[in-house]
Amino acid sequence: MLKHILVIDDDRHITDLLRRSLAHAGYSVTTAATGTEGLRAVINRPPDLIILDVMLPELDGFEVCRRLREGGTAAPILMLTARGEVPDRVEGLRTGADDYLIKPFALDELLARVEALLRRGQITTQEILRFGELVLNTATREVQRGSRAISLSTTEYLLLEVFMRHPRQVLSRSVLMESVWGYDFGGDSNVLDVYIGYLRTKLEAGGEQRLIQTVRGVGYALREA
Repeated sequence: MLKHILVIDDDRHITDLLRRSLAHAGYSVTTAATGTEGLRAVINRPPDLIILDVMLPELDGFEVCRRLREGGTAAPILMLTARGEVPDRVEGLRTGADDYLIKPFALDELLARVEALLRRGQITTQEILRFGELVLNTATREVQRGSRAISLSTTEYLLLEVFMRHPRQVLSRSVLMESVWGYDFGGDSNVLDVYIGYLRTKLEAGGEQRLIQTVRGVGYALREA
């Protein structure tokens, strides 16, 4: 079955370009021109991936992303933005986007990122990974710390899985970025730090000790303090 991609953007030139290019790449494509229309489209036909512009009529992309995540939509979201400033990019990630791409973008790069995001959702053989009281089920993507269940976004889960497959090892920033995002952000993005912060907040929500340690000048490690 073809993967279904929803493009939410009010620029007709971009939506026409993406519709043709994504269809040529083997995807089924639906488009929406406003934030409200995009939310309805998700309900009418749940997509496998959403390409979401920030500057939209009625509801901006940040609000659309926030409402989708609050409503339980788990599909990866690739946010398009003409804003290159770090605070705007971080805001997109904080509202639940999995990735972002700054306009104008190269079509080949967008297609590569779409492929990488869709690859994240593929079913894997079940493994139970354990680190102390932290348990991760790779088939169901359920995570527990002791008796407490922890709900993670797709990106948070993938980042934690990398750590749990390499316990106590110091993992460089480049290794973590490549493992989770599948390509190089160029080293000037703090997207990794944002998601490390998300993971720490959720893993420590019950007052537990910190497990993801910062190794200054190198990266991070999953280990006891």
